[in-house]
Amino acid sequence: MSRRFEITDARGGAALSVRVVTQAERTEIAGVQDDGVLKIRLVASPAGSPSANQELVVFLAGQLGVPAKNVAVVAGENGREKIVSIEGLSVAQVEAILHGSQ
Repeated sequence: MSRRFEITDARGGAALSVRVVTQAERTEIAGVQDDGVLKIRLVASPAGSPSANQELVVFLAGQLGVPAKNVAVVAGENGREKIVSIEGLSVAQVEAILHGSQ
């Protein structure tokens, strides 16, 4: 059974839960974990560093086809578990794009 992404409606867009794994060979979506959290591998380290957060924002913006200014880490900036907001896309749009990129 496949779980849905934990993406929720947010003001003007969507928000999703992300778990980052750092020091990867390349930045990529690593799938959805059993708890419904989107797992993303990042080259930067550590997970709570400004460079890792920036890498995550730029990567997700590219995957979703929105400007990086429309993507923000709104919770968990200093840890591996983060909540990311995406302005300008609906939950359905984010789900369709992210499901297609796996």
